[in-house]
Amino acid sequence: MAAMSLRLLPICLLGACASAPAPQDPLVPANPVTIVAGKPVPSLPNEPHLKNVRQLTFDGENAEAYWSNDGKRLIFQRRDRSMPADQIYTLDLTTGEQRMITTGKGRTTCSYFLQGDREVVFASTHHHGDAPPVVKMTGRGYQWAVHQEYDVFAADADGGNVRQLTDTQGYDAEATVDRVTGDIVFTSVRDGDLELYIMNADGSNVRRVTNRPGYDGGAFFSPDGSRLVLRSAFPKSAEQAAEDASLLTQQIVRPSLMEISVCNRDGSGFTQLTHNGAANFAPFWFPDGKRIIFASNLGGVEKAQKTQDRSALRIFNLYLMNDDGSGLEKVTDSSEFDSFPMFSPDGRYLVFASNRYGQQQGETNLFVAEWVD
Repeated sequence: MAAMSLRLLPICLLGACASAPAPQDPLVPANPVTIVAGKPVPSLPNEPHLKNVRQLTFDGENAEAYWSNDGKRLIFQRRDRSMPADQIYTLDLTTGEQRMITTGKGRTTCSYFLQGDREVVFASTHHHGDAPPVVKMTGRGYQWAVHQEYDVFAADADGGNVRQLTDTQGYDAEATVDRVTGDIVFTSVRDGDLELYIMNADGSNVRRVTNRPGYDGGAFFSPDGSRLVLRSAFPKSAEQAAEDASLLTQQIVRPSLMEISVCNRDGSGFTQLTHNGAANFAPFWFPDGKRIIFASNLGGVEKAQKTQDRSALRIFNLYLMNDDGSGLEKVTDSSEFDSFPMFSPDGRYLVFASNRYGQQQGETNLFVAEWVD
């Protein structure tokens, strides 16, 4: 994309720009965090929910940033031009310090803080070799690689004391944590299809959650830990299901056909919320546990249908809806890519990844904004 000059807004620290809401429960930090990392950038038009936006990273590909339980740090995956594959980093929002905490070997993804913030969890392939694994894409539509070398690991928050939590044949990744119990939900192909599983924080007591044809993954626990929100594939025909199964044997999935679903933590009450035929993913619960924010190229699909311009399918924005699928509302209005939203533990801020203000083609950076309900 063309380089853009940033018009800086008057400096206003996010933590000083709004009154702190009352803590919702004992797990929510009582004192608001003052964010000094990054710098202010202009808000985009038609985004009234986002105030005092700050850009946190400024080069490379940065994505899937998730908050620590005390609201002071983010953990995320990053790759710059000098790196062969993504590695896991932490960012101290109160100081701006950024550090890599994984080995620098293999490929990593999907990191999260465990209870107490002294430990983290992530998926990695480093135990299979220094070089990142490669999956050859078919070139037919939007696709993701699900590397069979991925296993879930835990480590101290500084990257030390790495230990392996999963050790089954095939893909184990997409781990997130229940802040109430400390349990980990993750996605695995161990039983032949991509399904959700829950395990204890030490990797023990693995139990299966979903059991249906099609990809179920990218799950997050509700604030009270009772439910899960996830992305799911719903093949519309036997032919499409067979093609998806064939792609999975090649370690490939098609996120262009994903819908948002919810279920109870034991897998019961499985309900499809979106039915728009777009690429819907990266869902996360609102702090009230009654609404969901997610990323979708719904607007891009509609534009592509009107103009026959398939490049519009790359346009992703954030949307919110009620936990029954009603009340759909567009949150961001980017002409490129917005995704991976997550609310801070106190609900004051929203972090997300975006191509906005990128200096080079394909650059994705992290942004944080005050949430205006």
